Amino acid sequence: MNAIVVYKTKYGSTETYARWIAQELGCEAVNAKNVKAQELADYDTIVYGGGLYAEVINGVSLITKNLDILSDKKIAVFSTGITPTDCRGYYDTYVIKKNFKNGIPENLRIFNFLGKMKLDELSVVHRTALKTLKKIMSSKENPSEMEKLLVELCDADGDFCDRESIKELVEYARG
Repeated sequence: MNAIVVYKTKYGSTETYARWIAQELGCEAVNAKNVKAQELADYDTIVYGGGLYAEVINGVSLITKNLDILSDKKIAVFSTGITPTDCRGYYDTYVIKKNFKNGIPENLRIFNFLGKMKLDELSVVHRTALKTLKKIMSSKENPSEMEKLLVELCDADGDFCDRESIKELVEYARG
């Protein structure tokens, strides 16, 4: 298999998953800042990972803007974040709509993994955004289940990365 794992990371979770996946696939994990779209055309299988920020997969435009030159490739895209992966409505609606405006091509599958959020490591911008989100969601008179979950997640603090969760992506990439 001629594969590559490309990632864009801010706090390290995505890089952790990228390295695990690359180990399983026996290929290289490369930071997206060191890869040009044309170089991806040299691979049969491309795995791209990025952190999830306000439903946007960090740096995924490297893939989405180049789907035409990658149309004959097997592509896996993964996100890392703190929203539980069983919140399929969130991922299948909001994340897909924001990142794949023209739909998901047949040669591409999307995977979601839990990352880490260490509150003391967050940038001022991200800490402020979390405080603002929590304040807004907490003040709602009749919050939805998702809004209640968002309030809870604003206080999440820890490393939730799980190597076992990459199995399905690795199987897809190998298959």
